[in-house]
Amino acid sequence: MRAAFDALGWSAGSMVDEMASHAEDAPDSQPHRFRAVFISDLHLGTPGCQAVALLDFLKQHPSEMLYLVGDIVDGWQLRRRWFWPQAHNDVVQKLLRRARKGCRVVFVPGNHDEFARAFAGHSFGGIEVVNDAVHLTADGRRLWVTHGDYFDGVIQCAKWLAYVGDNLYEFTLKLNRYLNTLRARMGLPYWSLSAYLKGKVKKALNYVMDFEVAVAAEARRRGHQGVVCGHIHRAEMREIDGILYCNDGDWVESLTALVEHTDGRLELLQWPARHETTSRSRTTEMAA
Repeated sequence: MRAAFDALGWSAGSMVDEMASHAEDAPDSQPHRFRAVFISDLHLGTPGCQAVALLDFLKQHPSEMLYLVGDIVDGWQLRRRWFWPQAHNDVVQKLLRRARKGCRVVFVPGNHDEFARAFAGHSFGGIEVVNDAVHLTADGRRLWVTHGDYFDGVIQCAKWLAYVGDNLYEFTLKLNRYLNTLRARMGLPYWSLSAYLKGKVKKALNYVMDFEVAVAAEARRRGHQGVVCGHIHRAEMREIDGILYCNDGDWVESLTALVEHTDGRLELLQWPARHETTSRSRTTEMAA
């Protein structure tokens, strides 16, 4: 994957050297508590990525399988401005360590890390790169795993507009950080400006609904019982015309993941600590 990292201004060799400088990690003290974990939209390489919270989540939620459902590295933002703190290196190292210890790690690239699609069918440090995947749950359900950007009309028909929207989203996140710094000083809880706008703007709501229906319809056409995706940064689990639609959210604002228990039960987890690494997760069971 050297060419992909070179495209971002970072050689694969320097990445390997950075990782080699760390000693072999000690084994996790916790057993595998989940059969599978699905996470997406980490957006490593941006200030909005909640890398510290993600590291804590991964540490406390080991699994047999880990699906990285797109937009793991934000190539769009890195091409414009380099941002890569140590915590983002730590996330990459944690993922590689998972694969090294026997966890099956599958990476389904999204539109922000579309450079990795050129390496579908290969592996990087034990992490499998595929365009999409099919996950068979313990209770026999076939879930199609895809990032979801192919069902975004803006991405497919007017990519320049998607770049504009991405810049506006980054501005909203930056404004949101200032607002929440002020709210924290006033003793108020975290509040998401972008989530508020998405929930109030009619066109945004219609876009979300159209996206969910389109992804579920494609899963049905392919003969699957459900779909796991990301892309729209909106965690959700519901049935759409007989198809289980699961969106695992993001690690910029919602801090959510989809997990499969050993009996096949699916659940959305939300990590409440946005800037802390010691609190426990709050879970919301959505469906069996």
